Amino acid sequence: MADLQPIVVSPYDPAWQAQGLALAAELRAELAPLPLHVEHIGSTAIPGMAAKPVFDLQISVTDLAEAERAFDGPLAAMGFRCSPYQRDHVPAGLDDDPGRWAKRLWLRRGQAGADCNLHVRLFGSPNERLALLFRDWFRAHPEAVPAYAQFKTVLAGAVGDIDTYSDVKDPVVDLVIAVANSWAAATGWAPHSSLA
Repeated sequence: MADLQPIVVSPYDPAWQAQGLALAAELRAELAPLPLHVEHIGSTAIPGMAAKPVFDLQISVTDLAEAERAFDGPLAAMGFRCSPYQRDHVPAGLDDDPGRWAKRLWLRRGQAGADCNLHVRLFGSPNERLALLFRDWFRAHPEAVPAYAQFKTVLAGAVGDIDTYSDVKDPVVDLVIAVANSWAAATGWAPHSSLA
């Protein structure tokens, strides 16, 4: 069932960067030793980007089932609840096994800590790479930030639920990634080359 709460896209807040880094450090400490990387991703990690005031964090692990068992208790104590979503969207036009896009997702809303989406993905997986490439491409192309921010703001005002918002936004993310893949190849960008 779709969440019918209004979707709020807020202007960029310069404090998001430090808050995201603090969240990553907290999660790294609470969930050690399984996380290989804990990174602030998504729109709140991109300078100048309007965003829903919800932090996206990505934890890279070598085994999703092991991580799910190990993380569930500590995350519940931190106010997170496990989401039923266990797979990311496969980009349009990509003929790939959807199983390679598996993940685990925990959400925190209205608790003592900041609202957060915690994406746990396999180290070296295509969805782990996509999240980092999306963030780093926008960081390297600030001239593209206003257009994407405007798209999200208009979309949030036009749709009534987060599922529709995400479904409409996914193909636009696919467009960004198509351009970003060429940039990555030209520059030698690699996942985790900009830990943040």
